[in-house]
Order: sequence, then C-alpha cells, then structure tokens
Amino acid sequence: MSEGAKWYVIHTYSGYEDKVAQNIGKVVENRKLHDLIQEVRVPTEMVTEITDGKSKEIKRKTYPGYVLVKMIVTDDSWYVVRNTRGCTGFVGPASEPTALSDEEVQKLFGIDVSTVEVNFKVGDRVKISGTAMDGFIGIVQNINLEDRTVDLLVSMFGRETPTTLPISQVVTVED
Repeated sequence: MSEGAKWYVIHTYSGYEDKVAQNIGKVVENRKLHDLIQEVRVPTEMVTEITDGKSKEIKRKTYPGYVLVKMIVTDDSWYVVRNTRGCTGFVGPASEPTALSDEEVQKLFGIDVSTVEVNFKVGDRVKISGTAMDGFIGIVQNINLEDRTVDLLVSMFGRETPTTLPISQVVTVED
C-alpha cells in the first residue's frame, strides 16, 4: 500500500498552513482515505527567540506557505487536496503533482527512504565485521529496517550478550 505513496508539496496561502493540514486530515478521516493520503506535515523547527532579555523556544515554520503530503496520487486524492480551502495547488509544472526525490525527503525529515534488503532472517547465525567485536558469531533476534539495525545475541566469554549493530556490520555465516 505505501509502496506507491510519495511526498508532494502543496502551496497554500501564507498563514493557512496549519489550517490546510487540519482540513485535509478531517477529509481523510471522514472519507476513510487513509490508504491514499497517509500523512500531512507542516515543516517546522524549534528556534530560541530573545526578546527584552528573555529567551523562549518557539516553533517556526521552515517553509511558510507550504504543506507536505505523503500520498498516492489518484483522482480522489488529487481532488481532496486541490479543493481544500486555502490550498492553491501542488508545486510542480502547471500545478501537476511532482513527487519529492528521496534526497529531498531525507533533507527535510532527516530520514532515509531508500530500501534495504538483507540476506538473513530472525534466528540465523551471523558474523560481526568492522567493529571491535569483529569475528564474533551471533544469532539474529530482531531486524529493524527503518533504523537499519539488527539485534543480536552474541556469545562472548561464555555469556549470552544482547547487542544492536548497524545492518552493514553483519554478514551471514555459511554453515
């Protein structure tokens, strides 16, 4: 379902970003379009503002006038977004939805959306490489593709020791 979902940028009237995001969220709830429109975000950052000698943390919009939407573009999803009050259209040539690249999404959210494939599964024996535990053998307990980590149970000095490593530092063991 989420394989076809991509991030798109919507242009809004300045100051209407939160309202547009809320309205899209309400329409998604009411029409049960969670499979088409999966996430709506207004990019913000925390900033320390100093006024009259006092500092306080405030939330500031990173890109005023824009809202980000993770969706699968269909006639229904396009219609919902395009006809939301305060929305002036998609960012792209001739207001056609243009998906953000993986690099752009990573810069905006700090997440890597490229896919990871592993050639081992839970319960497999693997060998650790490229760390201080180089050469130790462990049993895969859990694989977290989102964080790109693997939880192992490693036998070290006669004890079972749980450890979490990046997927790139684990190699399958040929039996």
